[in-house]
Amino acid sequence: MRSPYKVLIVDDSSLMRQLLTQILSSDPELEVIGTAGDPFVAREKIKSLHPDVLTLDIEMPRMDGLTFLEKLMRGHPMPVVMISSLTDRGAETTLRALSLGAVDYIAKPKLDVSNGTIEQASDIIAKVKAAARVRVRGLDANETTQAALPAGYHIAATHKVVAIGASTGGTEALKDLLSALPPDFPGLVIVQHMPEAFTRPFSERLNSQCRIHVQEAKDGDRILPGHALLAPGGHQMQVVRHGMEYVVKVYRGERVNRHLPSVDVLFSSCARQLGKNAIGVLLTGMGADGAKGMLEMKVAEAHTIAQDEATCVVFGMPREAILLGAVDQVLPLGRIPNALLHRLSAA
Repeated sequence: MRSPYKVLIVDDSSLMRQLLTQILSSDPELEVIGTAGDPFVAREKIKSLHPDVLTLDIEMPRMDGLTFLEKLMRGHPMPVVMISSLTDRGAETTLRALSLGAVDYIAKPKLDVSNGTIEQASDIIAKVKAAARVRVRGLDANETTQAALPAGYHIAATHKVVAIGASTGGTEALKDLLSALPPDFPGLVIVQHMPEAFTRPFSERLNSQCRIHVQEAKDGDRILPGHALLAPGGHQMQVVRHGMEYVVKVYRGERVNRHLPSVDVLFSSCARQLGKNAIGVLLTGMGADGAKGMLEMKVAEAHTIAQDEATCVVFGMPREAILLGAVDQVLPLGRIPNALLHRLSAA
C-alpha cells in the first residue's frame, strides 16, 4: 500500500483551513501535512514539506492566489486545486486559474460555509485525490493544437453533429480542440461538468478564442454549422429533431451520474436522434459519465473518439468508455481536431 498523498492547505480563512483539514484527513489516502494563511508562508512550507498536492484560495492577503499560482507553475509545477466562489467574478477567476495550470477547483458554498463544505466532503476528497495523481506540466510546456487538412479537402458533411463530453481538465482541452476548428465546421453540442455560474463565462471565453461561435445553450437553440452549444450548468441538455432541423432541449432535470449536466444524457439523445449522423468525443474527466451514452452512440452507428491517457489530465471517463468497447478511436488531444476534419471531409 502506497503512502498517503501529502496535502498542503493554503487559505487565509482559519475556518476553511480547519474544515478542509478535517475533511481531507478523514480519508486514509490523504495526509494534511500543513496549512498556510498566505502564499509567502505557503512557499516556505512547499520547500520544507514537499506536498503532493495543494489546495489554494484565490483571495488572500499580501499576494492573491492567481499571482501565486502563476509563479508556482513557472518555478515549481505541482498539482493545485483552487478554492472558488460560485459567482460570476469567481467563475472568471477560476477559469483563469485553470488556464494557468490548476488541475481542478472546489466551489466554496455561498451561505453556510461550515455545513455547505461538510456536505461537499466526498467531492472535495475525490478531487484532491485525483489531482494528487496528475503529472503537471509547467506553463512554458503548454502546447497549442493546430488542425490542417491537405489541399483540396472541404467540409462535406454539414448535416453531421459532433457531441463532446468533458470534466476535469476539460476547460483547457476544449479550448485546444475548438480553437483548431474552421468556421464552417458542423454544429457541436458540448457538456462540460461545471456549476451554473460558470458555463456562461466559459462559453464567452471559448468564443473569444475560436473561429466558430460558442455560446451557452438555451432551450430550442438550433444546431447550426459553425456554432457550438454548451450545456448550461444546473440543466440537462438533449438533442431533438424539430421538423427538418435539430435543436437542443435544455431543462431542469435530475442529476445523472451525480452530474447536471450529464454527458450520458447528451450522448444518449444523440444515439436516438442522430444515429450515424453523430460523432461522439469523450475528453479528460473523472468518473464514468459518458461511457454508457457513448456505447449507445456506437451501437447506433455513430463514430466515437476518446482522448488517450497520455494527454488526459484525468483518464477516468475515456477509460470507462474504452473498457465498455464504446470507442472507435483513441487519440492524443492534439490529433482529435484533424481526425474530426478527415472524418467530415471529402476530396
